[in-house]
Amino acid sequence: MRRTTTSGPEREAEDRELFLKLKAGDTSARDQLAERFLPLARQLARRYQRADEPLDDLVQVASLGLIKAIDRFDPAREVAFSSYAVPTILGELKRHFRDRTWSVRVPRDLQELALKVDKAVAQLSKDLRRQPSVLEIGEVVGANEEQVLEALEAAGAYRATSFDAPRSNDDDAGDSLADAFGDVELGFGLAEDRATLERLMAAITPREREVLRLRFAEDLTQAEIGARIGVSQMQVSRLIRQSLARLRTAALAAERQALRERNDD
Repeated sequence: MRRTTTSGPEREAEDRELFLKLKAGDTSARDQLAERFLPLARQLARRYQRADEPLDDLVQVASLGLIKAIDRFDPAREVAFSSYAVPTILGELKRHFRDRTWSVRVPRDLQELALKVDKAVAQLSKDLRRQPSVLEIGEVVGANEEQVLEALEAAGAYRATSFDAPRSNDDDAGDSLADAFGDVELGFGLAEDRATLERLMAAITPREREVLRLRFAEDLTQAEIGARIGVSQMQVSRLIRQSLARLRTAALAAERQALRERNDD
Protein backbone atom coordinates (compact mmCIF):
# COMPACT_ATOMS: atom_id res chain seq x y z
CA MET A 1 0.00 0.00 0.00
CA ARG A 2 1.41 3.36 -1.03
CA ARG A 3 1.86 5.89 1.77
CA THR A 4 0.48 9.33 0.91
CA THR A 5 2.03 12.59 2.09
CA THR A 6 0.54 16.02 2.35
CA SER A 7 1.84 18.90 0.28
CA GLY A 8 3.44 22.03 1.71
CA PRO A 9 0.29 24.18 1.99
CA GLU A 10 -1.75 21.27 3.31
CA ARG A 11 0.96 20.50 5.88
CA GLU A 12 1.05 24.11 7.04
CA ALA A 13 -2.73 24.10 7.37
CA GLU A 14 -2.60 20.95 9.48
CA ASP A 15 0.15 22.45 11.64
CA ARG A 16 -1.86 25.63 12.15
CA GLU A 17 -4.90 23.59 13.16
CA LEU A 18 -2.82 21.73 15.75
CA PHE A 19 -1.51 25.03 17.12
CA LEU A 20 -5.05 26.35 17.44
CA LYS A 21 -6.00 23.21 19.37
CA LEU A 22 -2.98 23.70 21.62
CA LYS A 23 -3.98 27.30 22.30
CA ALA A 24 -7.44 26.02 23.21
CA GLY A 25 -5.93 23.74 25.85
CA ASP A 26 -5.55 20.45 23.96
CA THR A 27 -2.17 19.21 25.29
CA SER A 28 -2.20 16.21 22.95
CA ALA A 29 -1.68 18.68 20.09
CA ARG A 30 1.73 19.55 21.54
CA ASP A 31 2.78 15.89 21.39
CA GLN A 32 1.68 15.67 17.78
CA LEU A 33 3.56 18.85 16.87
CA ALA A 34 6.69 17.65 18.67
CA GLU A 35 6.55 14.36 16.80
CA ARG A 36 6.05 16.15 13.48
CA PHE A 37 9.05 18.47 13.92
CA LEU A 38 11.42 16.17 15.81
CA PRO A 39 13.29 15.32 12.56
CA LEU A 40 14.00 19.05 12.19
CA ALA A 41 15.46 19.16 15.72
CA ARG A 42 17.65 16.13 14.97
CA GLN A 43 18.88 17.69 11.73
CA LEU A 44 19.91 20.89 13.51
CA ALA A 45 21.57 18.93 16.33
CA ARG A 46 23.78 17.13 13.78
CA ARG A 47 25.15 20.50 12.65
CA TYR A 48 26.78 20.90 16.06
CA GLN A 49 27.91 17.31 16.49
CA ARG A 50 31.50 17.01 17.70
CA ALA A 51 33.72 14.05 18.46
CA ASP A 52 33.60 14.82 22.18
CA GLU A 53 29.90 15.77 22.33
CA PRO A 54 27.39 12.88 22.16
CA LEU A 55 24.71 13.36 19.52
CA ASP A 56 22.02 12.12 21.91
CA ASP A 57 22.77 15.01 24.27
CA LEU A 58 22.52 17.52 21.44
CA VAL A 59 19.24 16.01 20.26
CA GLN A 60 17.84 16.45 23.76
CA VAL A 61 18.92 20.10 23.79
CA ALA A 62 17.43 20.66 20.32
CA SER A 63 14.21 18.94 21.41
CA LEU A 64 13.99 21.30 24.37
CA GLY A 65 14.33 24.21 21.96
CA LEU A 66 11.60 22.68 19.82
CA ILE A 67 9.19 22.47 22.77
CA LYS A 68 9.93 26.10 23.65
CA ALA A 69 9.24 27.12 20.07
CA ILE A 70 5.94 25.18 20.06
CA ASP A 71 4.81 26.84 23.27
CA ARG A 72 5.76 30.34 22.10
CA PHE A 73 4.52 30.19 18.51
CA ASP A 74 1.53 32.32 17.62
CA PRO A 75 -0.56 30.60 14.91
CA ALA A 76 -2.05 33.96 14.00
CA ARG A 77 1.29 35.04 12.53
CA GLU A 78 1.62 34.68 8.76
CA VAL A 79 4.78 32.58 8.97
CA ALA A 80 5.53 28.86 8.79
CA PHE A 81 6.35 27.30 12.13
CA SER A 82 9.61 25.83 10.83
CA SER A 83 10.86 29.35 10.03
CA TYR A 84 10.13 30.33 13.62
CA ALA A 85 11.46 27.13 15.20
CA VAL A 86 14.90 27.01 13.56
CA PRO A 87 16.36 30.14 15.27
CA THR A 88 14.88 29.05 18.59
CA ILE A 89 16.41 25.57 18.39
CA LEU A 90 19.77 26.92 17.20
CA GLY A 91 19.75 29.42 20.04
CA GLU A 92 19.23 26.61 22.54
CA LEU A 93 22.11 24.62 21.04
CA LYS A 94 24.45 27.62 21.13
CA ARG A 95 23.46 28.35 24.72
CA HIS A 96 24.24 24.73 25.59
CA PHE A 97 27.78 25.09 24.27
CA ARG A 98 28.27 28.51 25.85
CA ASP A 99 27.02 27.79 29.33
CA ARG A 100 27.26 24.08 30.06
CA THR A 101 30.18 22.54 28.23
CA TRP A 102 33.01 24.90 29.18
CA SER A 103 35.14 23.87 32.15
CA VAL A 104 36.41 27.42 32.68
CA ARG A 105 34.20 30.48 32.26
CA VAL A 106 35.05 32.29 29.03
CA PRO A 107 33.34 35.40 27.58
CA ARG A 108 30.42 34.41 25.34
CA ASP A 109 31.70 36.16 22.21
CA LEU A 110 35.02 34.34 22.60
CA GLN A 111 33.22 31.03 23.18
CA GLU A 112 31.28 31.46 19.95
CA LEU A 113 34.43 32.35 18.03
CA ALA A 114 36.26 29.36 19.52
CA LEU A 115 33.49 27.05 18.31
CA LYS A 116 33.64 28.59 14.82
CA VAL A 117 37.42 28.24 14.77
CA ASP A 118 37.21 24.61 15.89
CA LYS A 119 34.75 23.83 13.11
CA ALA A 120 36.86 25.72 10.56
CA VAL A 121 40.03 23.87 11.57
CA ALA A 122 38.31 20.52 11.13
CA GLN A 123 36.96 21.45 7.68
CA LEU A 124 40.18 23.09 6.46
CA SER A 125 42.29 20.16 7.66
CA LYS A 126 40.06 17.86 5.64
CA ASP A 127 40.09 20.06 2.52
CA LEU A 128 43.78 21.01 2.61
CA ARG A 129 45.00 17.67 4.01
CA ARG A 130 47.25 19.58 6.39
CA GLN A 131 46.97 21.78 9.44
CA PRO A 132 45.62 25.20 8.36
CA SER A 133 47.48 28.40 9.18
CA VAL A 134 46.10 31.07 11.48
CA LEU A 135 45.57 33.36 8.48
CA GLU A 136 43.58 30.69 6.62
CA ILE A 137 41.39 30.08 9.66
CA GLY A 138 40.82 33.81 10.06
CA GLU A 139 39.63 34.14 6.47
CA VAL A 140 37.00 31.44 7.03
CA VAL A 141 35.64 32.74 10.35
CA GLY A 142 36.04 36.44 9.53
CA ALA A 143 38.52 37.28 12.28
CA ASN A 144 42.06 38.64 12.41
CA GLU A 145 45.07 36.56 13.43
CA GLU A 146 45.12 37.85 17.01
CA GLN A 147 41.46 36.95 17.51
CA VAL A 148 42.02 33.47 16.06
CA LEU A 149 44.97 32.87 18.37
CA GLU A 150 42.91 34.02 21.35
CA ALA A 151 40.08 31.68 20.32
CA LEU A 152 42.48 28.75 19.97
CA GLU A 153 43.83 29.43 23.44
CA ALA A 154 40.31 29.76 24.86
CA ALA A 155 39.39 26.39 23.34
CA GLY A 156 41.64 24.82 25.95
CA ALA A 157 39.01 25.74 28.54
CA TYR A 158 36.33 23.69 26.80
CA ARG A 159 37.19 20.42 28.49
CA ALA A 160 38.93 19.74 31.80
CA THR A 161 40.97 16.58 32.20
CA SER A 162 41.05 14.69 35.47
CA PHE A 163 44.41 14.08 37.12
CA ASP A 164 43.23 10.47 37.47
CA ALA A 165 43.00 10.07 33.70
CA PRO A 166 45.60 7.66 32.18
CA ARG A 167 48.64 9.20 30.58
CA SER A 168 48.22 7.02 27.49
CA ASN A 169 45.64 4.84 25.82
CA ASP A 170 47.37 1.76 27.20
CA ASP A 171 45.09 0.58 30.00
CA ASP A 172 47.86 -1.60 31.42
CA ALA A 173 50.25 1.31 31.91
CA GLY A 174 48.68 2.25 35.24
CA ASP A 175 50.17 5.77 35.22
CA SER A 176 47.85 8.76 35.55
CA LEU A 177 48.43 12.41 34.69
CA ALA A 178 48.99 13.09 38.38
CA ASP A 179 52.09 10.88 38.25
CA ALA A 180 53.68 13.40 35.90
CA PHE A 181 53.52 16.16 38.51
CA GLY A 182 55.99 16.52 41.35
CA ASP A 183 55.05 15.84 44.94
CA VAL A 184 55.30 18.36 47.77
CA GLU A 185 58.94 18.45 48.81
CA LEU A 186 59.09 18.85 52.57
CA GLY A 187 62.85 19.35 52.40
CA PHE A 188 62.41 22.87 51.02
CA GLY A 189 60.55 23.93 54.16
CA LEU A 190 63.21 22.38 56.39
CA ALA A 191 65.97 24.12 54.44
CA GLU A 192 64.18 27.46 54.80
CA ASP A 193 63.70 26.92 58.53
CA ARG A 194 67.38 25.98 58.90
CA ALA A 195 68.50 29.11 57.04
CA THR A 196 66.22 31.29 59.20
CA LEU A 197 67.50 29.68 62.40
CA GLU A 198 71.09 30.16 61.30
CA ARG A 199 70.50 33.90 60.88
CA LEU A 200 68.81 34.14 64.29
CA MET A 201 71.69 32.35 65.99
CA ALA A 202 73.79 35.48 65.47
CA ALA A 203 71.70 37.07 68.26
CA ILE A 204 73.20 34.79 70.97
CA THR A 205 76.74 34.04 72.15
CA PRO A 206 78.81 31.03 71.03
CA ARG A 207 78.50 29.57 74.56
CA GLU A 208 74.67 29.83 74.40
CA ARG A 209 74.65 28.23 70.95
CA GLU A 210 76.68 25.32 72.30
CA VAL A 211 74.31 24.84 75.23
CA LEU A 212 71.30 24.79 72.89
CA ARG A 213 73.03 22.31 70.60
CA LEU A 214 73.79 19.97 73.47
CA ARG A 215 70.22 20.27 74.78
CA PHE A 216 68.18 20.03 71.58
CA ALA A 217 70.53 18.33 69.10
CA GLU A 218 72.27 15.80 71.35
CA ASP A 219 69.34 15.63 73.81
CA LEU A 220 71.52 15.90 76.93
CA THR A 221 70.00 16.72 80.30
CA GLN A 222 70.77 20.01 82.00
CA ALA A 223 72.93 18.16 84.54
CA GLU A 224 74.90 16.45 81.76
CA ILE A 225 75.39 19.77 79.98
CA GLY A 226 76.60 21.41 83.19
CA ALA A 227 79.11 18.63 83.75
CA ARG A 228 80.40 18.96 80.22
CA ILE A 229 80.89 22.77 80.20
CA GLY A 230 81.79 23.10 83.90
CA VAL A 231 78.76 24.97 85.30
CA SER A 232 75.85 24.10 87.59
CA GLN A 233 72.51 22.77 86.40
CA MET A 234 70.86 26.05 87.52
CA GLN A 235 73.24 28.06 85.34
CA VAL A 236 72.48 25.81 82.39
CA SER A 237 68.75 26.38 82.91
CA ARG A 238 69.30 30.15 83.02
CA LEU A 239 71.44 30.07 79.86
CA ILE A 240 68.72 28.17 78.00
CA ARG A 241 65.97 30.58 79.10
CA GLN A 242 68.00 33.67 78.19
CA SER A 243 69.11 32.37 74.80
CA LEU A 244 65.59 31.31 73.84
CA ALA A 245 64.20 34.70 74.89
CA ARG A 246 66.77 36.49 72.69
CA LEU A 247 65.97 34.19 69.76
CA ARG A 248 62.25 34.99 70.09
CA THR A 249 63.02 38.74 70.19
CA ALA A 250 65.22 38.45 67.09
CA ALA A 251 62.56 36.43 65.26
CA LEU A 252 59.85 39.03 65.99
CA ALA A 253 62.15 41.83 64.83
CA ALA A 254 62.90 39.96 61.59
CA GLU A 255 59.18 39.37 61.00
CA ARG A 256 58.35 43.07 61.49
CA GLN A 257 61.17 44.05 59.12
CA ALA A 258 59.89 41.67 56.42
CA LEU A 259 56.38 43.06 56.85
CA ARG A 260 57.61 46.65 56.44
CA GLU A 261 59.51 45.69 53.27
CA ARG A 262 56.40 44.08 51.77
CA ASN A 263 54.33 47.18 52.58
CA ASP A 264 56.95 49.44 51.00
CA ASP A 265 56.78 47.37 47.80
